[in-house]
Amino acid sequence: MSYHWRDGNRLQLLENGEEFFPRVFEVIAQAKKEVLLETFILFQDKVGAELQKALIAAAENGASVDVTVDGYGSADLCGDFVTAMTRVGVRIHMFDPGKRLLGRRLNVFRRMHRKIVVVDGEVAFIGGINFSADHLGDFGPAAKQDYALQVEGPVVRDIHHFALAQIAPDKPTHRWWRRRMRHQTPGYGGVSRGEARALFVIRDNDQHRNDIEQHYLQAIRDARSRLLIANAYFFPGYRVLREIRNAARRGVRVRLILQGEPDMPIAKFGARMLYNYLMRDGVEIHEYCRRPLHGKVALADYEWSTVGSSNLDPLSLSLNLEANLIIRDHVFNRHLHERLDHLLQTDCRRIPLERIVRGFWWRAPLAFLIFHFLRHFPGLVSLFPEHKPRLELIDPDTTRPLDPVPSPLQRDHQ
Repeated sequence: MSYHWRDGNRLQLLENGEEFFPRVFEVIAQAKKEVLLETFILFQDKVGAELQKALIAAAENGASVDVTVDGYGSADLCGDFVTAMTRVGVRIHMFDPGKRLLGRRLNVFRRMHRKIVVVDGEVAFIGGINFSADHLGDFGPAAKQDYALQVEGPVVRDIHHFALAQIAPDKPTHRWWRRRMRHQTPGYGGVSRGEARALFVIRDNDQHRNDIEQHYLQAIRDARSRLLIANAYFFPGYRVLREIRNAARRGVRVRLILQGEPDMPIAKFGARMLYNYLMRDGVEIHEYCRRPLHGKVALADYEWSTVGSSNLDPLSLSLNLEANLIIRDHVFNRHLHERLDHLLQTDCRRIPLERIVRGFWWRAPLAFLIFHFLRHFPGLVSLFPEHKPRLELIDPDTTRPLDPVPSPLQRDHQ
């Protein structure tokens, strides 16, 4: 399956759970035909309860509702939380669940990391925000800073067809439903809703292994004025690092917003091993210090932008299943730049090169090993456990997965 640039889209940037959750819950609850939802994490907290309420409302309206959660990120779903939804017809699928060993989840690699919602084939949401309370400011110091998009227009059709294909074997009436949607649903099939040009891009372990990384590489190579990347887990491959440094060398103002108060300290440690390599050629590095950064957004010059689920680290670029929207639109680029620049001015500290140079004698051997690791990581991926991802329907009575359900995801041979 290949995707193409679509003109005539309307995009709205949603920052953090305060903007994202009310909007997506309202749209889901008003669904008349269908809700397709994929998320890495769904927790049974106040956000999960609001999502549950919206999904039940959609099902009671007569909408077909399918929810896919990851078997690692959402491994603890159980009890009345699930049964309340399955009782009204919501189908909950778990992507590649794994057995625990001594109470610990070991199925950490090759996860379904996408965050996608499509409602009635007309409105889509895509980004990095999971369905959990730690994306709300009142969660406290550990609340995450993140971004998502509300999308309307022709590119929604691509997102919809993709999301539908992941669970189609469970719904033998989908062909009939799609014909009905084309004839009865306003906007379905690609009616223009705005001015933005957009491209839906995925990363899988079959035919789209490097698609997201290639779009980053091309945007960085083409940049002539500015490049601004905000990414939570910054540990990209050697090619991306080299192109970022080359952009700074040719006069592009390159700014990176990385974690200063990370949810996982190893992410900050790994990124800092790369600072000297980048900063000595003029790359500006700013650490976001108000709370953990969870965003995966970037912009280049005055038109190109991206928002999605893909980090710039080995898991996202080489192992996990991801989805981003690539955007070419001056208005959206300007708005995203304003929001990120505000973040830089108010809640970030710029890392001085002098600080990185100090103590470089002990970092140099480790940095050498890291660069060679990044250079050869794509070849090392084959050493990670291989399996065929599968979807399993959660049993409404036991809240345990049923027998595996055949899925197009099985074509993502690892």
